[in-house]
Amino acid sequence: MTSKFEQKLRYGFIGCGMMGQEHLRNLAMIQGAVAAAIYEPDSAMQKLAASFAPEAMFEGSLDALLARTDIDAWVITSPNQCHAEQLAAIVAKNPKPVLLEKPACVDLAGVNALQAILDKASSSNNLPIWTAMEYRYMPPITKLIEEAHRAKHTGEAVMFSIREHRYPFLSKVGDWNRFSRNTGGTLVEKCCHFFDLMRHVMQADPIRVYASGGQNHNHLDEQYGGATPDILDNAYVVLDFANGRRALLDLCMFAEGSRYQEELCVVGAKGKLDCKVPGPGRFWPSELGDAPVAQLTVSQRHKTGADGWTNNPTITAVPLQTLDIPVDKALLAAGDHNGSTFYQHQKFFEMAKAFKAGDKNAKPEVSLQDGLKAVLIGLAAEQSAKMGQAISLTEGSYKL
Repeated sequence: MTSKFEQKLRYGFIGCGMMGQEHLRNLAMIQGAVAAAIYEPDSAMQKLAASFAPEAMFEGSLDALLARTDIDAWVITSPNQCHAEQLAAIVAKNPKPVLLEKPACVDLAGVNALQAILDKASSSNNLPIWTAMEYRYMPPITKLIEEAHRAKHTGEAVMFSIREHRYPFLSKVGDWNRFSRNTGGTLVEKCCHFFDLMRHVMQADPIRVYASGGQNHNHLDEQYGGATPDILDNAYVVLDFANGRRALLDLCMFAEGSRYQEELCVVGAKGKLDCKVPGPGRFWPSELGDAPVAQLTVSQRHKTGADGWTNNPTITAVPLQTLDIPVDKALLAAGDHNGSTFYQHQKFFEMAKAFKAGDKNAKPEVSLQDGLKAVLIGLAAEQSAKMGQAISLTEGSYKL
């Protein structure tokens, strides 16, 4: 007869700050999953994490955590600069399925090191490493992706724009996220999500990137060891794809008054998709009433006249349908990502469970390779913003 623990998938967590706690809250809603062990060096974060994972044991070091023989899956939610080294330790010492928070790493050295690990892991035991790209799993964006890939209303995606107008970076333990050396820079730390979405929607790798960005307002009055934070707070980033297709990111991190935090638009020759996603409910001003609900609008071009699309000045865009896409209130309360962390964990749980049952072909939906390409695009965008020129993504240091 098996015990309660033996029937469950047991997780080991590395790091349980703000994002780690969101993962713990969402994991707690998945039947059959349990956070069994945690390594978190900060005592205040330990206390908070314990309230979300009462069955978990806290280990005093990463080595002690990785020495455990009762873990079925790992979740890495530590500061960005720790990800590559910790993933390498898991692969070397206790290889089990990994959910790795983005970004996978913060510099080109990390990309190269993880690529070597990926090559070795893939050839030896097909270890599933899932890069946590939560934006794919926000219900309104999931619907946008489905419609874009189906192409019924739009045709092939030719243009894809993402506008994120939001609040500044939050304070984290030791304010590690104030410096590009720890984060990879804003266009890696924050925006690798969006570059992943661009690749996913376009179903292709971009061929070049051009970025213009700056630090105009945020964190300029802060000092850490005599140094001022160096992270961008606004940028435009253009990705070129083959065959004349392109994507645009419009980022502003001093625009917390926006009704919707993200606005995404996919356009093809037949029509367009517009998706609007609100920010975290806990930041919505209660005096403005209920927080907005995510929406997806599907529009098609309207043909009038015998000549169809060509040389016809009366062509107009006609809304086909606008869908409200509400998210369960319990999921909204469990995190800041529109329910996506829960849906991502559901899928990771099923993959890890299959792997434990002996299915060596269990695959992540978002691979480590996906994660590394998103980092490379972000690093190239940071370099482009510094140099003021386009960066190739088909040759040189940033080749995808």
